[in-house]
Amino acid sequence: MADQEALQRLRESFVLQGAMATLGAQLTHVAPGEVDISFGWAPALTQQHGFIHAGMLSTALDSACGYAGFSLMPADAGVLTIEFKINLLAPAKGQRFRCEGRVLKPGRTIVVAEGRAYAINDGQEKLCATMQCTLMAVQGREGIAGK
Repeated sequence: MADQEALQRLRESFVLQGAMATLGAQLTHVAPGEVDISFGWAPALTQQHGFIHAGMLSTALDSACGYAGFSLMPADAGVLTIEFKINLLAPAKGQRFRCEGRVLKPGRTIVVAEGRAYAINDGQEKLCATMQCTLMAVQGREGIAGK
């Protein structure tokens, strides 16, 4: 699926995600097997100490990994996460956040990706989380195919 038409399908799918709209997230890098999603700090996304909540960061990392995998899937496939593990390395404290997803091993049905989340303060990035993500290409299932 890694052609311009495929990357356009990825962008169209991203717009359908209410979760990404809630985060105020944007696609900031899209290439075959690679996706970056960025969003800004907002009070509604924080935990009690003012850091971005781990659930919010996990959501963005999951989508970055998922779309990285989706970019390599057939045009009629949809993508679903079947497992992920996140390591929270430092408080998610920043003005902006960049979550990158990269495919480690593409496959016909199962794709393995990794993610990294960076907190950005005054242009300086600090790694605050990593993710291992397993994805599934879903074909022939009503309501899922192609998005």
